[in-house]
Amino acid sequence: MLPNDRGYRFSGVESSRKVHDLRAELTSEKKDPRQQRKKIAMKKVVANMTMGNDMSPLFQEVIACMSIPDLEVKKMVYLFLINYARARAEIANLAVNGFEDDLNDPNPLVRAMAIRTMGYIYVERVIESLIDPLRHCLRDRDPYVRKTAAMAVLKLSMFDRSLVEEERFLDMLKDLLADGNPSVVANAVAALTEISERSPHIKLKLNMKIANKLITALNECNEWGQIYILESLMYVVPQDSSDAETIIERIMPRLQHGNSGVVLVSVKVISYMMNYVSQVETLEPILRKLSPPLVTLLTAGPEVQYITLRNIQLLLQRWPTILQNQLRAFFCKYDDPIYVKLAKLEVILSLTTEDNARVVLTELTEYATEIDIDFVRKAVRSIGRIAIKIELAADRCVRALLDLIQTKVNYVVQEAIVVIRDIFRKYPNRYESIIGTLCENLGSLDESEARAAMIWIIGQYADRIDNSDEVLGTFLESFLDDTAEVQLALLTAIVKLFIMRPTAGQDLVPKVLKWATEDVDSPDIRDRGFIYWRLLSTDPELARTIVLSDKPEITAEGERLDMPLLEELLLQIGTLSSIYRKPPSTFIPFAKKRVLGV
Repeated sequence: MLPNDRGYRFSGVESSRKVHDLRAELTSEKKDPRQQRKKIAMKKVVANMTMGNDMSPLFQEVIACMSIPDLEVKKMVYLFLINYARARAEIANLAVNGFEDDLNDPNPLVRAMAIRTMGYIYVERVIESLIDPLRHCLRDRDPYVRKTAAMAVLKLSMFDRSLVEEERFLDMLKDLLADGNPSVVANAVAALTEISERSPHIKLKLNMKIANKLITALNECNEWGQIYILESLMYVVPQDSSDAETIIERIMPRLQHGNSGVVLVSVKVISYMMNYVSQVETLEPILRKLSPPLVTLLTAGPEVQYITLRNIQLLLQRWPTILQNQLRAFFCKYDDPIYVKLAKLEVILSLTTEDNARVVLTELTEYATEIDIDFVRKAVRSIGRIAIKIELAADRCVRALLDLIQTKVNYVVQEAIVVIRDIFRKYPNRYESIIGTLCENLGSLDESEARAAMIWIIGQYADRIDNSDEVLGTFLESFLDDTAEVQLALLTAIVKLFIMRPTAGQDLVPKVLKWATEDVDSPDIRDRGFIYWRLLSTDPELARTIVLSDKPEITAEGERLDMPLLEELLLQIGTLSSIYRKPPSTFIPFAKKRVLGV
């Protein structure tokens, strides 16, 4: 059964009858000076085509309608051709003569529609017929035709890149960059940029003369045109600091634009140009001017907020002072979606300093009493990260965590224990007095990460906890049922206990080593068990040196990126790459790696 033009379903026989009826309407010879009957028939054809009915048997009748001098009919005919021409080349071949007639039509809208439609039809004969008309359309007297022809070059390059190069269409596109119409300039820039991105050996490079012309055209372009032009400025390599400062100064007004896409791509261009500014004192005012537009974007919808926040995180890692006085703008609102709240927490952590740590801690403590579990966990973990990041705030953070543990909310307690472990690593022998409070909550630990964290704490301070052997023995009872994370932590903790207090650990060590090496499937646990066994049996002093060695420095940085990756992502601000934290080449097959100076 197939749907008819009223949304009902009809059988194959009914479908054939429908095609027959439409053919009769399209070929009717009744007097119809305004072609109203054929226009109505074409609307029915397009409606059925849109709903999945096969209208291709009507191609001869539809192509005959190309000669009707009615813009609406021509639009529907071209839509029909685009839909069926790729699958049925004979349809496109029959339409070539009609295309040639339309390309010579005095109406620029008809000429533009013809060249646009031919660009969509990847059929050999149509492509051959497209070359000369496309060359003429790129020089057409009407700007609408020229800008449409520019995009047709892009479509043609997707079909045959070498043909575009051989016919020197790229040179013609470059000539359009000096066109007096800003819409033509924007489309030419968009086409050149896309072709350059898709071609392995074509590299678009623009000089300052062209860059200044493009910036001049910005004021007269719509939002899309402005984005195309601003994006093209990423292909300008300033020759000195003054060139970069000139472009930045001329781009600054775009930061006040009402379209978030224009603002973000302006931020990208400015951050790119800042790499070529040699004077540090020149950068500070630029950074101050970048701050208000970014904060303003946080008043937009949640999706725009999230994209902005993800890009702000990149900017803060590169220029930490960019939003130093805007902390409160990132405080979470009660109706923010969870993904926005989590992104805001990352920004808040980046902006936290000794001066504002108290304010941030108060805010995070408030967040930790919310009802959204993921948000609460992130807030609790953020308190621990502030303690690690800012030593002067560590005491206050630990007190806040202890207060949260006293709430006895299960997931809050477990998250707090996880971050307290990290605090112990950052500040050894400083907060062991709170271990007793932590041990009061042993019975509520049912998550692997929290259990592993508690076991690590007990093992690390086994010589100061009187009943550490009993506590570890309790954990050992479920050793074979625990996750690998807990098993590894317990294995190491019991070995630490034995090294620090041989008498207390002598009964536990043989048992855990036997289970680790004989009854556990994980190769990591088995290997560690064998290493510990060999160390303890051959050289106990070496075992002490290795097992009780100083731990690596722990930092509070959450998503700190390597500098080469950060630089590449900063060149992709406002794109999916900046959201995924991955270079475009990892998820777009033809994407080129973008680096400074290239």
